Amino acid sequence: MRMDRKRLRLYAVTDRSWLRPGERLTEPVETLLQAGVTCVQLREKHLGDEVFLEEAKALKELCGRYQVPLIINDRPDIAQRAGADGVHVGLSDMGIRRARALLGEGYIIGGSAHNVQEALAAQEAGADYIGCGAVFGSSTKTDATVLPYEELKAICRAVEIPVVAIGGIHRGNVKKLAGSGIDGIAVISALFAGEDKGAAAKELLGAWEGENEDSIDHCRE
Repeated sequence: MRMDRKRLRLYAVTDRSWLRPGERLTEPVETLLQAGVTCVQLREKHLGDEVFLEEAKALKELCGRYQVPLIINDRPDIAQRAGADGVHVGLSDMGIRRARALLGEGYIIGGSAHNVQEALAAQEAGADYIGCGAVFGSSTKTDATVLPYEELKAICRAVEIPVVAIGGIHRGNVKKLAGSGIDGIAVISALFAGEDKGAAAKELLGAWEGENEDSIDHCRE
């Protein structure tokens, strides 16, 4: 399934470590959806399968109400069972081809890349979009290396599928990505860590789209 580039404008990747006592993940996610988030990825590395599945089902129902795609990180099986819209597989996760073989053409499949060669390989394997980073380092992945701006730009020139940048992005640095050719930004801490998550989403989206209005309207086809 081809990924609509406009769905990548503000891509929220969940992080339950920021939940308040007694708070369910659906609560901050709904706040972000109301504020304009255009895609949601459920990322869970430590939940048991059944709890993960129930969380995925709850988020799928919620995202469906806002007509926003739900992507599951790493677990095509959970994506399939929950009726999610797709899966994102990293370089160390199940391969793109294997995910496609399991899910079929009706699902969105995202891949990760840190250089042009990996981006081209992900495209050849059948990815619908590529997540590239860490563009400013990462507070959630201690082993993440910084992806230079020029390499990000080279990736966008090399591939035909959409590209989303990830890694340490916040309102204060998002404008530094202008002109790179990316279709959107994937954000974790800058969305989930703050008290006013809705305001954070609106500020990020405004800063990004305000700086990149022309590039968003004239995406690579």
